[in-house]
Amino acid sequence: MRLVLRFFGFLFALGTLALLVGAAGATYFVWKYSQDLPDYTQLQNYEPPVMTRVHAGDGSLVAEYARQKRLYVPIQSVPKLVVEAFLSAEDKNFYEHGGIDPTGIFRAGMFYLQNLGTSRRPQGASTITQQVAKNFLLTNEVSIDRKIKEALLALRIERTYSKDRILELYLNEIYLGSGSYGIAAAALTYFDKSVEDLNIQQAAYLAALPKAPSSYNPYRNTDRAIERRNWVIDRMAENGYITAAQAEMAKKSPLEVTPRPTGAHIFAAEYYAEEVRRQIYERYGETKLYEGGLSVRTALDPRLQSIAKKTLMDGLIRFDEQRGWRGPVTKIEFAGDWGPKLAEAKTFYDIPWKLAVVLDAGKDTARIGLQPPKDRSGGISSARDVGLINLDGVKWARWVKGPDAGRAVSSVSQVLKTGDVIYVEAIPGKDGQYRLHQIPEIEGAITVMEPRTGRVLAMVGGFSYDESQFNRATQALRQPGSSFKPIVYSAALDNGYTPSTVVLDAPIEIDQGPGLGVWAPENYAKKFYGPQTLRFGLEQSRNVMTVRLAQDIGMPLIADYAKRFGVYDDMLPVLSMSLGAGETTLMRMVGAYAIIANGGRKVTPSLIDRVQDRYGHTIFRHDERECRGCDATSWQNQPEPTLLDRRPVVLDAMSTYQITAMMEGVIQRGTGTALKDLGRPVAGKSGTTNDEKDAWFIAFTPDMVVGMYLGYDRPRAMGKGSTGGVLTAPIVRDFMKSALGDKPAVPFRVPPGIKLVRINPKTGLRAGPGEASILEGFKPGTAPPDSYSVIGTTDASIGVTPEADRAVRSGTGGLY
Repeated sequence: MRLVLRFFGFLFALGTLALLVGAAGATYFVWKYSQDLPDYTQLQNYEPPVMTRVHAGDGSLVAEYARQKRLYVPIQSVPKLVVEAFLSAEDKNFYEHGGIDPTGIFRAGMFYLQNLGTSRRPQGASTITQQVAKNFLLTNEVSIDRKIKEALLALRIERTYSKDRILELYLNEIYLGSGSYGIAAAALTYFDKSVEDLNIQQAAYLAALPKAPSSYNPYRNTDRAIERRNWVIDRMAENGYITAAQAEMAKKSPLEVTPRPTGAHIFAAEYYAEEVRRQIYERYGETKLYEGGLSVRTALDPRLQSIAKKTLMDGLIRFDEQRGWRGPVTKIEFAGDWGPKLAEAKTFYDIPWKLAVVLDAGKDTARIGLQPPKDRSGGISSARDVGLINLDGVKWARWVKGPDAGRAVSSVSQVLKTGDVIYVEAIPGKDGQYRLHQIPEIEGAITVMEPRTGRVLAMVGGFSYDESQFNRATQALRQPGSSFKPIVYSAALDNGYTPSTVVLDAPIEIDQGPGLGVWAPENYAKKFYGPQTLRFGLEQSRNVMTVRLAQDIGMPLIADYAKRFGVYDDMLPVLSMSLGAGETTLMRMVGAYAIIANGGRKVTPSLIDRVQDRYGHTIFRHDERECRGCDATSWQNQPEPTLLDRRPVVLDAMSTYQITAMMEGVIQRGTGTALKDLGRPVAGKSGTTNDEKDAWFIAFTPDMVVGMYLGYDRPRAMGKGSTGGVLTAPIVRDFMKSALGDKPAVPFRVPPGIKLVRINPKTGLRAGPGEASILEGFKPGTAPPDSYSVIGTTDASIGVTPEADRAVRSGTGGLY
């Protein structure tokens, strides 16, 4: 008996010793691997890269910028269904284990032993907590060391953070394919839905992705994706999250992946979105733009943007087609199936046309094959669509060069040959019939601004963003020509001149100094009209009058006003600049006109209304006007809220009204009569440069400023008569007609102090009974007397103001 007791005592001692040695070994083992474990406490302040989102003024999504597409969603906002789907797919015992799941490890081990020697992949046994440890703190290295560190970190994370916090980190960090990180971004990418709108099968598909996103791609591996999704649905039913009936119905549903459209393409706002991206980059840097999770609210009006794009395109196409057909995009040789070769041709996706190849052409028709689209997997569709182009569809075409240049088209085969790759547009109401198009060589831009705030409501920087990302509204430096003249006349009105001040319109020679010779400025029509009022000079865009006026005022003063208006930063004070010889941008010019429309107060053009950081804190706001009384919590008979506008005054309010009234005359009697059709108060000014290389028109109402520029990217003559009043004014008119629609006409506000006097517009004198007359605004003490005589003539029928003797004797020019 004693021997038995001694034997058991020996075994106990041996076991105790082994246990102590094992404990010591385990302690050392844990200590050893704990030495270089990452600091898991950093998860407390985890700030993942989150994409910046750009919204239009109505809240519509315009663009997203990110290195990792991610929207961070707190666990409280994640629907229970989505949580249950991921737990079923990845870690059904998540809320029971302490970081490591022994049951899962045993199950994975048994699976491995059962399938030893087969090609079946072993099951994973990592818990969600272990995946968090690996994704956040470790590498993807496949080794025993990493698995041990992963397990140790999981245990520590479980002791430090709540289950909900761990799950929140996991659901926002995991990669789910197609560039999407986290469930919120994936829900938008695959289903164009927010997380809370996902149904059973959609939640199950997202939960199927973490294991191998590329293997379950919905386009390339549809069958495998559905199989994996259905497996997740079965696990959800097995765990009691959904009923068997719900599971069967969900499994029978197709995958129904809905590619998410891009906002910038929807609103034709590619140029706008890129300008916003550039400004955010310059203001906050690259990291903040692509990882900072900024929420950017822009001034973009999607409706106006779409109208602006269409009217600009129509104007450019109209001008280009009047210059003739330049030939096909390219030519291809084909025998049999023409689809693959045509699919290789580069096309622009932001224009409403399709590429096509001419299959055969005759006298009256040409048969064309349309470029086959690509399917979702990236392959070329097997469908082949064909159509016809009739003679009417090519009538506009005539040849730019060669012996047939300028000849009218009498046969389709004159224009199109077999193998020609061309752009075509479907003719509405005529199924299968198309019209020939070509990408215009001419370019242009249009900008729409709200004058009170400077908010840029719409901006199109060219015909096609896919063709050229160069933004002609903000980046193209061009001569504004006569569209700069309102700045000169504003400076005059602000310094003692009146709309009835007379300037001599007569030949003049100007000595430009040593080596520059003598220059004689001319009017566009090569005619002179004698003594004329400032109003006439602006309405009819007289160069010589403007040069004389500029010399009388002094170019340094005009340069100062040009800087105040934001047209130039440092204008050279030479007389040619008074005719718009200096280069500036369309955005700056529209901003200058907005100041006039805003009653003379400074306006800063802005595409961005507000920027918020990832926490919703406003870090930038464009409108800095103070609102008195806007913080009231209830109505207690207090005064209405008021906006305090402390922006600097650029132009006196009465001077502003005078120049506005003169520019209304441009529309009624001058170079902008194309806009008379609008039937509402509109002011504006045209601009044309030497040899008709640039054509401008900028117009405004009390609520909107619209500016447009047209010209070749490499400046060259557009042709005789290609003036701002002829080319760009009709485009601006078309835009305003669609944009303003049935909105009531709003008159320009008459500021206090202005005296309205009925005058003869030709002489600037008070109008007598029965005379043609207009109401002219005068500042106190400047109203004209009843009659004057022209200095140097005895013809009493010609009346002018006393300023007639101030005719300027020198100047420069060449711009109209």
